[in-house]
Amino acid sequence: MTGSSTKIGLIGAGYIASWHAEAIQATPGIEVAAICDRNLGAAEALAAGFGALSFGSVEDLIASKTCDAVHILTPPDLHKDLAIECLNAGLNVLVEKPVALSAGDTKAIQAAAEKAGQSFSAGHNFLGLPRYEALKAKVDTGALGRISHAEINWALPLAPLRSGPYGLWLMQETRNLLLELGPHPFSFAVDLFGALEILTVTTGQEITLPGGGTRPQSWRIQARAGHVDINFNLSLVETVDDRSVTLRGSTGTARLDYAADTLQITRDNTGDLVLNPLRKSIAQSAGHLREGIRNAAIQMASLNRRSPYGQSFQGMNRAVYGAQGDTRFSGDAAVAVMNAIESCLSHLPQPKAPPVITGTPTPSVMVIGGTGYIGRNLTRSLVSKGHDVRVLSRGNHGPFADIADHVEITSAPLKDRQAMAGAMEGIHTVYNLAKSMDKSWDAALKNDVGTALSVAGAALDAGVDRLIYTGTIASYDMSDRQTVITEDTEFGDLEARNLYARSKAECEARLKDMAAQDGLPLIIARPGIVVGGDGPLQHWGIGRWHGPGAVKLWGYGRNKLPFVLADELSDGLIAMMETEGVIGESFNLVGDPLLTAHDYFDGIAKRCSARMRVSSGALGAMWAADAVKYGLKRYALGRKDAVRPSLADWKSRAHLSIFDNSHPKSRLGWQVEADGEAFLDRAIDPVALFGV
Repeated sequence: MTGSSTKIGLIGAGYIASWHAEAIQATPGIEVAAICDRNLGAAEALAAGFGALSFGSVEDLIASKTCDAVHILTPPDLHKDLAIECLNAGLNVLVEKPVALSAGDTKAIQAAAEKAGQSFSAGHNFLGLPRYEALKAKVDTGALGRISHAEINWALPLAPLRSGPYGLWLMQETRNLLLELGPHPFSFAVDLFGALEILTVTTGQEITLPGGGTRPQSWRIQARAGHVDINFNLSLVETVDDRSVTLRGSTGTARLDYAADTLQITRDNTGDLVLNPLRKSIAQSAGHLREGIRNAAIQMASLNRRSPYGQSFQGMNRAVYGAQGDTRFSGDAAVAVMNAIESCLSHLPQPKAPPVITGTPTPSVMVIGGTGYIGRNLTRSLVSKGHDVRVLSRGNHGPFADIADHVEITSAPLKDRQAMAGAMEGIHTVYNLAKSMDKSWDAALKNDVGTALSVAGAALDAGVDRLIYTGTIASYDMSDRQTVITEDTEFGDLEARNLYARSKAECEARLKDMAAQDGLPLIIARPGIVVGGDGPLQHWGIGRWHGPGAVKLWGYGRNKLPFVLADELSDGLIAMMETEGVIGESFNLVGDPLLTAHDYFDGIAKRCSARMRVSSGALGAMWAADAVKYGLKRYALGRKDAVRPSLADWKSRAHLSIFDNSHPKSRLGWQVEADGEAFLDRAIDPVALFGV
């Protein structure tokens, strides 16, 4: 696969697609030519940043003859058919991991590639890391001696296990967890030592999902490859990140941190008994210092564009599209990895039968975004109050198996007004909880604002009684401690605000125009910092998280924060549907000012016996650092869409102002927890926070 400019199309415009696109852009000899996604808007948005064409179907992409190769980045259950279709059309194919759902499907892709005379590569990107390549070279040259044992770890919290979204392919079956996470550690072992023999598989630390069903959060797998014993450890609970490969040889030990792309080599030395430990420690310290300086130099020189994860994709691209003979990403390697994973899965017990559904839902309420954190709580609260619910989700699965006779899950393109109106048939109230996290104002206008308007137009067409839109309190200027915020408080200068706050405010303004001009039955809810239920531990309304156990607060953390319990929020949202005469009003659904950030984390330590590392953040310094980044993006990288930071916006992140919640209390009869300790008892569930 050589040539002066190999043109590549990306099939799938989700999260991973931007990593592929940016790595392709940074790799000489290849370019992003097209983006394809069934959601044409998503394809167009990503393609615009790379000067690529956009397509809404694979058939159209193939017919355009735009590409020499494609990267298949869709959900895994689509990989096999798409790969074979593209191979038969004369395109080389790279398939994101897991390349398929079974070894048989992987072999089918490989056979199709051989028959078509095209190449099939597996997206095992971590094999492209520079320091892994260095480790591989040391093994191949015997620098570590004879390797007898390897330990390969994937210890990284998996947020969807505790906070969703539960409708992801990843979450639908236990086997999907290993199919999704296993290719990285298994690809290292296969590349280093060859085909694997799986000896034992043990799972543990099970967590119960909303709606029933359990998933393991730890996997212990013993394997062998030739004379090498291999232990795989996968841990998905809240833990310090440890993604590493440790090799023990007769003359040295090597430890690769493949999350940070650092490599440490430890060897014995010939010093006497007194100096030997000192020399070993000095050598280890020097190695850590060298790797740290190397990484810092790379990030500074590239203005943070060459993260270890990004470098792994670039290394994969160089191998796949460079000189022939690199077998790390070959079809044979993909089959060997999938054989090992399939062998592990054969050790698992058969899953329990799903619950028997006794009725068919007759929904009259729609929740858009019902599989998300707030949406799940709202949906369950609605059902508990006697309402059947239609949940609009990207997939056809959700965490409602136990109440499936009252919840109907459907999908429709949010920007397709006609399709959305059809989905709203029989619905009297629509909750729009959707949001779009964009990187430019133009993208926010198109994706966030455009979607909100499309949903509102569909609500008008369908004749719904109420559209309840969730904005955010982040749109307010909360930088002044003396300000008391009510629903009558103006948002202020929004051009100097972060994109999320500005976009949500723009959605509100446009929807209010539709209410005034077209009679849209609009009610606006602005939730506070939502905690409790099955919500995520790493709430970015409190601070910037560095792993699950370390947070830098927005500010000094001594002011009362606008917390609200998830159950209280759902009660308020339902009251907005049931209360007469509130159409046209807005409600800040914020609890009483009870707790500071430090109070919250002290409460976690008391109830969970786990103290996090909490540090204060100097907002002025954080704003200054952001200003420097803005200058580099705007003038060094030519990013005209870079957002100029403002000090007021940074102070607003600390939620310095106090909220007056008397309006929802009086108009909706809304009740909130008034006791701080009782609030913490309801907000902090050790299982939800830590998974154990």
